[in-house]
This record gives sequence, C-alpha cells and structure tokens, in this order.
Amino acid sequence: MRENVIIMGAAGRDFHNFNVYFRGNERYNVICFTATQIPDIDGRHYPPELAGDLYPGGIPIYSDANLFDLIKEEEVDLVSFSYSDVPHTEVMHKASIVTAAGADFIIIGAPYTMLKSTKTVISVCSVRTGCGKSQTSRKVVKIVRSMGKTVAAVRHPMPYGDLTKQVVQRFAKYEDFEKHNCTIEEREEYEPMVRMGAAIYAGIDYEKILRKAEKEADVIVWDGGNNDTPFFVPDVHIVVFDPHRAGHETSYHPGETNMVLADVAIINKVDSSTPENVEKVRKTIEANNPRASIILADSDIMAENPDQIKNKRVLVIEDGPSLTHGEMDYGAGVIAAQRFGASELVDPRPYLTGTLQQVFQTYPGIGSLLPAMGYSPQQIKDLETTINNTECDLVLVATPVDLMQLLSVNKPTQRIRYEYKDNSDPSLESVLKELLGE
Repeated sequence: MRENVIIMGAAGRDFHNFNVYFRGNERYNVICFTATQIPDIDGRHYPPELAGDLYPGGIPIYSDANLFDLIKEEEVDLVSFSYSDVPHTEVMHKASIVTAAGADFIIIGAPYTMLKSTKTVISVCSVRTGCGKSQTSRKVVKIVRSMGKTVAAVRHPMPYGDLTKQVVQRFAKYEDFEKHNCTIEEREEYEPMVRMGAAIYAGIDYEKILRKAEKEADVIVWDGGNNDTPFFVPDVHIVVFDPHRAGHETSYHPGETNMVLADVAIINKVDSSTPENVEKVRKTIEANNPRASIILADSDIMAENPDQIKNKRVLVIEDGPSLTHGEMDYGAGVIAAQRFGASELVDPRPYLTGTLQQVFQTYPGIGSLLPAMGYSPQQIKDLETTINNTECDLVLVATPVDLMQLLSVNKPTQRIRYEYKDNSDPSLESVLKELLGE
C-alpha cells in the first residue's frame, strides 16, 4: 500500500518537492498540500496537468490550521515540511502536532531536491528574508556579463495565480508582467532584473524552467526566495547575512542550512549596522562554516531627491514579505528617512483599510511601517486607499518595484533604491572569479 502524505508549504518549495520527489513515485499517495504565510493560497488545487498520472483529479490545498484533523481523518503516514523562513522552534511545534496526530515528520535533504544543470550555476540565497539577496543577484549578473558570458536568472517560485498558466514563465520586458498577471510581490523580484536588461525565469516546473534557461545562457543565476536553499546544484553558493538580525542565522530554517553550505558568505548592510553585530555574525560563520569566503558589503541607499525629505512627516513603505514573515524592524525606507532628516515617521495603523487590517493582526511586529502588500487586486486597492488616507507630507517607497505605476496616490512620493556595494576587500567580483577559475 502507498503511504499517505501531506506536504506542508506556501506555494513554492512544496510544489517543487512534490515535482522532484513525490510525483510519479508509487510509494507515496499525496493526500493534499497545506498552505501558510501567503494570503488566499489555500482552497485551490494543484492541477492534474501538473500532478501526473497518479493524481487524475489533482491535489487539494488546505489551510495549515487544519493539519491535525487532516492527519487523523486521512490516516496520514508522513508529513513533509516544505516551506522556509521559519524559526527552528516553530518547525518543532509543527513536528509535535504531526507526531501527536500519529504521522512521521520529515524535512527532505536539500541535495535531494537540487536539479543538475549542464551550465555553470551561481546561487544567491540568504539566512532570512530581507537580507539583500536580490540586489546581490543583480550584482552577480553584472559581474558575469563583465566576464563576457551570457546569463539568465531563475527566481524562486511565487505561483499565486492560475497554476496551469505558470508552469514556465519568462520575463524580459514590462509587458510580460501584465501577460502573467503578476502580483506586487512578483514584480518586486522580476522588475529590477528586467530593468537592467536581463531575462528572469520563474514558475512551477523547475526541470522545464532550467532546460529553457540553459538554451540562452552560459551561466544560470539562482535568485533565491525567503531563506530557502537552491533548487539547482550550485557551482558557487552565495549566502547573504543581515547583521541587523544577528543571531538569526542559527535560529531559522533553512537559513542555517544555507550558512553551512555557503561557498561565499556576504555580511550585508555593514554601513547601517554596528561593528559589534557585524563581528558577531562573522564569528558565527567562522564557527559553523570555516570553508566560506567572507565578504563585507553595504546596501547602498539612494534617494531621488534627498533635500525633499528633510523636515517632512513621511509614510514609509517597505518590501512586504521582509516586514511580515521576514520580521524586519525596518528597511531602506527608514534608513533613508533618518539619514536625510525626516521629522517624523507617520504610523499608518489608524488608516488601514480592508485586508491590510488582517495583515497587521497577523504580524503585529510590523509597527509603524506599511508593507507593500499586493497578493490580489483587492489588496492592491486596499494598499492604495490606506496610502491616500494617511495624513503625511511625503511617501517614501522603498520597494524594488515602481509602485506608483500600479497605484493612484494623492500625495507626493519618492522612490528609495538600494544596490549592492562592496564594503572592503575582498570584493565579490574577485572572489567569484577565483571560484570560477577566471
């Protein structure tokens, strides 16, 4: 008899683990996926077109909140934990629920889920959401291009829409965002790459995605999501650390796995952190992975018009996932407000509308910042209304996407950008070229 399985996920790693480990495997019968972290992703089906011959009706996706009852009702034998950026204690809380209900609990080893490429693969991952891996990925693309090689980026999955239309997605021009009905969260990751003239792939079936990308590139850059491990076997594994959250590198799953696997460890945001926290992170890396080359970097913050910020009451909009399950206290927008002399950070909580009220209830640690939430048209509208209702002089938009192209806002706005910058020697370019034998 086949073992009954539940895959716990958040519409990304869970689908990949199914595709490469469970799909077509007659040892297992996947009863369902459970979903968390991302709004409104439960209640769907993993479609039969993607699930394979063993699942002619597809596979349902239920809320993570029903896990215990599902295990009991469906006589589940095995639960596979398959999502990321979770405290180690929370992982074990889930394990306790699973084992109490009578099932085994597993985390599939990272190498089992990595696909082998025929091309050179450079992976960029992190120990937490919001460390600065996307700006690092863009820097890696520039370095590879400077070496005279063609490059394609592949992004960790974010399939929040019609799964049958998201098997393989390629983004190379702005029209592609509309074609694929991208959410704000998707555009935050794809748009900066497209703006610099690079193609970026994403979707659901990463075997097919990898083979497509290999046809147009000498080098594949894996642009990781959350603090997940790469889906491809890397020739060079770069991991980004955030000294503002020193200590998190050993207390979140699977960020600690990334640290242990790293060939290159980048301690980012050195310019806005304390030397003590930078040194704390360095010592942790050296203790857990003495093989890794350690690089210091800045998240170089740029404002369109710094003088306009001085003495203004500002509403700061930061990257959504970094503030929610990433648990960041602040990001580039707050640093820019402080650095350029804003008089006050305006609290958006009295003005929250619709779905954003639930976001703040779920993540009370967000505080007085506004996350750029946009997983649905309604949430985008709620974000727009909240901004327009907030009494402030200026809105600082510190997200990778040009948010004002998607919203109609009734007050002055200014974009805050941030890019990778070497802080000292060795540089990322020199280390990368050495590891690649260039």
